Order: sequence, then structure tokens, then C-alpha cells
Amino acid sequence: MNEPILTIEEREAINSGRWFSSLSPSLRHDILRCSYVKRYKDGALIAARGDAPEEWIACARGAVRVSSTSISGKQITLTYVEPGIWFGDVAFFDGEQRTHDAYAHGDTTIVCVARGDFKKILSQHVELYDALLRLHARRIRVLFGLVEDLNTLPLRARLAKQLLHLVRSYGVPSLANGDEIRISLQLAQEELAQLLGASRQRVNQELKGMEREGTIRIEPAGLVICDRPALLYAAESSV
Repeated sequence: MNEPILTIEEREAINSGRWFSSLSPSLRHDILRCSYVKRYKDGALIAARGDAPEEWIACARGAVRVSSTSISGKQITLTYVEPGIWFGDVAFFDGEQRTHDAYAHGDTTIVCVARGDFKKILSQHVELYDALLRLHARRIRVLFGLVEDLNTLPLRARLAKQLLHLVRSYGVPSLANGDEIRISLQLAQEELAQLLGASRQRVNQELKGMEREGTIRIEPAGLVICDRPALLYAAESSV
């Protein structure tokens, strides 16, 4: 069921996004004034590969799982779009179809701006061109960083970096121990392995090793980071 307005928490997630918060107040106002809200249950399809690009989208709650399908028909998770992140604008500029599927991961809220309104905002705010160039440049830097990590870092370091990213985006203090951080995003080990370009078995071995060392704790509800400095050290290790 769709709700017409964002909750206080959802609006805060949008307004505090690193990129969106850098825009001028008038531009942020015009973007949100033209936007509308959609809510999805876990696993619901948000956009399909091959769709015409009709909406510019931001995640306000939950996560958007971006995936592709292999030749054998297996669904491969490429990334998770976290609250405060905007996406879908590339297809507006190149005129091509959507390149990947997007699904709700957990109960998810998104904010949408229709293509016509997006173009109208561009015509009224030249600032948005430069802002989108910065956004695209950051995406390219992140992409090259991921490729570099995949080719130069051992799995333990890549796993540690991914967990630290999840902590920044979805970390909440543990109620039982204030020094521990729980990752609220629910990820199966297979999904985590896909993000790292590794097998589930190898990722499971590394997670078990981290648990034995006291760096993390694996619980049915998700991962708990017990020793963040140790995780930072693992992320910086190249051997």
C-alpha cells in the first residue's frame, strides 16, 4: 500500500544523504515537491531490466537490491541501494532501457520523480547538472575501487571492507552491549558472497574465522560487530 507522504525518519534519511544534502535548499525543495512515495514489501519488484526509464528514484527506507540474471537463470545480486541514495538517472541521459532488476529488500520506501518533472527541474536549476556530474564521478570512483579490490585484496580484506560499509549504512548499537554494533540489513551468506564475487563456502569460512577471533558474532537475526578496530585492521591488510 502506498502512502502519500514520508515519515519523519524517511524524510531525514533523504535529507541527510551525502549527495542530496549538498544541493541548495531551493533545489532540494523543488525535487521533493515534485516527488511521490511508493512502498514495497520484501521481494517486490520495483523496476525490471528492459523497462523504459520513467522515474528517478531514491531509497528512503529499507534497501533496493539491484540484480542481474545469469545465462543459467540464477539471480545475481550486484549491490544494495541504501537510504539516502538516488539512482535511475543514467537511463534518462542515454535514453536506453533499464539495465538491471531492482527489488525491495525488506519493507522498503522509495521516493520517485517522474521523467517529465526531472527534465523540468533540470531546466530551472542549472546547479543540478554539476551536481549530477559529481554524483556520476563518485559512482565511477567507487566502481574502479571495487574492481581494484577484487583484483588486489584477499577475500578477508574485501569481506571486512564490505562489513564496515554495512555498519556505516545499517549499523545500530546493540542493546545488550553498547560496544557492539548490529547490522540491521538482513543478508544471507549467499547474498554477501555475491557482493564479494566469491563462493558462499569461502565467505562462510572467513566469517567463522572472524567469529573465532572475536571480531564478529553470527546470530540468526544477523551479524554483530564485536571488535570494530580488528575489522578495520583486517580491511587494511593485503596479505
